[in-house]
Amino acid sequence: MVSPSSPSPSSFMSSLCSAALRKKSLNVGPSDNHPPRAPQDEGGLVRRLGVYELVLLGVGASIGAGIFVITGTVAHDAGPGVTVSFTLAGLACVLNALCYAELSSRFPAVVGGAYLYTYAAFNELTAFLVFTQLMLDYHIGAASIARSLASYFVSMLELIPALKGNFPSWIGQGGKEFFGGVISINLLAPVLLVILTVILCRGVGESSVLNSFMTATKIIIVLFVIFVGAFEVDVSNWSPFAPNGVKAIITGATVVFFAYVGFDAVANSAEEAKRPQRDLPIGILASLLICAILYIAVCLVITGMVPYNLLGEDAPLAEAFTAKGLHYVSILISVGAVAGLTTTLLVGLYVQSRLYLGLGRDGLLPSIFAKVHPQRHTPIHSQVWVGIVAGILAGLFNVHELSHILSVGSLTGYSVVSACVISLRWKDKASSHLSARWLSTRREGLICLIVVACCGFFAGLSYRFGASFIFIIVALLLAIAAVAALHFRQVYSDPPGFSCPGVPFLPAASIFFNIFLFAQLHEEAWVRFVVLSIITTGVYIMYGQYHADPVGSNYSVAYHRAPTEEI
Repeated sequence: MVSPSSPSPSSFMSSLCSAALRKKSLNVGPSDNHPPRAPQDEGGLVRRLGVYELVLLGVGASIGAGIFVITGTVAHDAGPGVTVSFTLAGLACVLNALCYAELSSRFPAVVGGAYLYTYAAFNELTAFLVFTQLMLDYHIGAASIARSLASYFVSMLELIPALKGNFPSWIGQGGKEFFGGVISINLLAPVLLVILTVILCRGVGESSVLNSFMTATKIIIVLFVIFVGAFEVDVSNWSPFAPNGVKAIITGATVVFFAYVGFDAVANSAEEAKRPQRDLPIGILASLLICAILYIAVCLVITGMVPYNLLGEDAPLAEAFTAKGLHYVSILISVGAVAGLTTTLLVGLYVQSRLYLGLGRDGLLPSIFAKVHPQRHTPIHSQVWVGIVAGILAGLFNVHELSHILSVGSLTGYSVVSACVISLRWKDKASSHLSARWLSTRREGLICLIVVACCGFFAGLSYRFGASFIFIIVALLLAIAAVAALHFRQVYSDPPGFSCPGVPFLPAASIFFNIFLFAQLHEEAWVRFVVLSIITTGVYIMYGQYHADPVGSNYSVAYHRAPTEEI
């Protein structure tokens, strides 16, 4: 017999479902021409980032290991066709970037990115799941980049003859392994993380100056490398263009796709952009375009300088110029690699702290993460926490071994953001619009979105395991049928600000391709997705559902569109 004081299982489940299905209401009202108010008694983030800083933020987050390492790795399989791989991946990322651009223009007042959009379009539990999947990617990625940066930094120091060979492995070259490699000590990586964390804690102005300087430095170096390398190109090295066929080029596109994923950092800077409704879409799309041009140009140069099968996999750019006797360019490339990895790490730490800030404000995490320093105007507690987590991972573990479980969060987040664009277009029309049948129009639309995602996964599995091409065609036809239903069975309205073209076709194509790539990931990545989702749901059941505050009553942040004037 259940005691009167204890809730029955049915009432608990009812309460849980009610909480999990809550949405965040981001009201757009007459305060559109005023910047959002800061949380009471906490100080607040300030709008210091113009369009130039936002573009460099996106470029800084993207141009790193992708241009200095991945180009050579993929070229070994795709040959000179790696250029096409980067082109295809760039076109695919345009789909995601257009979706991000619409939502960043639609809700530019506050931080949150994919988490915020999911909270507004779908529900609280899904938003929390998106956050945790993204955050694990960010944490492991930051630690891995810190180790790579430490290794490049030591390599630069060893250019000085007196220092060459004098650095032990536990300083920065890989790490000193214990217990069969389970523990791998690296002291320099945590030190570099501490320095960057301190810079970020001092304020967005200081960190933006460093990011702008380092990003401009690496862009200049990359442009110089392209210019010098163009004179060393032998066009005969471009033949055969696709030595292992078209499939190798497409597989290469799935690998290099992740070299473009810095544009979400721009969306997460919403609360610190001067004119977010105008500048965020520009920052997202311009940074993606710049990265695509640089990647394609570098691929053409290095595959033209050296036969693709002779390119190094660890430092292909530097080795290509060394093979041509241009040692001074190799030194510049090392400097560019340090600058590139520094900005990628800096922006990654920045984005993580802003996501924690959003969760703290909404009550899904303890309120300490919502505190903003009244003078520095930075979420210091969130920033320090992010630095501690990354420092522990980078200092004690060889996180490069975990690379095969990365990218789950990015692909999940991008897929959900694309679905948010479609869902929020429905939300603009009357909420009472129902089908004459038993199924509401909204639920019918959600089913169609799920069908598109499932078809993408099935097509991806069929491609991965070499199944008959018929299976891919069938999956594609089913996805097209679902998109046709989305088009003819739903009513869409134009959002304020930037509008993603081709809704629902373009976002649906984005979902299909993202989940297609998800199917190419290592099986352990799928296990990680399931296990982390179960853990996240458990945390939500025990903590999140009781403390979440979707209306933001604990913090008087005005959720509205951007100010029309620079402040």
